[in-house]
Amino acid sequence: MALLETLWPLFGLHLKTPRLVLRPLRDEDIPHYVDAAASGIYERVNGHIPFPTAWAESPELGPTAARWIWENRIKSRPESWTVMFGVWSSAGEFLGSQDVAAKNFAALRTVTTGSWLRRSDQGRGLGKEMRAAVLLWCFDSLGAEVAMTSTFEWNAPSIGVSRSLGYEPNGEARLETSLGVVEREVRFRLAQERFQRPPWELRVEGHEAAAAALGIPEERGGHPARLDGGDDDGDGGGPRMS
Repeated sequence: MALLETLWPLFGLHLKTPRLVLRPLRDEDIPHYVDAAASGIYERVNGHIPFPTAWAESPELGPTAARWIWENRIKSRPESWTVMFGVWSSAGEFLGSQDVAAKNFAALRTVTTGSWLRRSDQGRGLGKEMRAAVLLWCFDSLGAEVAMTSTFEWNAPSIGVSRSLGYEPNGEARLETSLGVVEREVRFRLAQERFQRPPWELRVEGHEAAAAALGIPEERGGHPARLDGGDDDGDGGGPRMS
């Protein structure tokens, strides 16, 4: 019988930093995702939340999260894809989620990120570490040239992470959240050559098969520092923000 990683190669992808392991979410990870989100991932600031919707507070959090994960997985094609990474501590504890999305990547070489981290683990630099991990993978392994992100103007921790990694301001927009609050969304752009690289090395497993599944030929990819064959902060807000 074929392994699931053979049928869906993204499941074999692992990104390892000094403190974290990132890998695409499987169905058996969904309860951990829901539990971590339900434990609290933000504190309201004068009635503001760092997401377009208060999804983590919803009584329907479980079904909503499962549908979101399944929807992003099933809609992924080479021309438009989203990789939803779960984020674990090196000890195996689920901490949050880091997403990477792209449209027409073969031509535009541009990715967008979004993430969340449970509150009990914020303030330790993990939001920056998990975003740096996916940026290293995108720039060095996939051959991305630009990374985009956004957050609300009052979200200082997310803005701080972006600036520390080399992002530059890239415009703004106005957005109404599900709470009826109109927010100023600030956008950031990171060119590959401006990336402030971390002092540690990213270990990548299962990249070749994952890249092929995303429609990225090996010769169009980057030059990963280390590929293994086997074996604050807040990054803003959740799905497609920061």
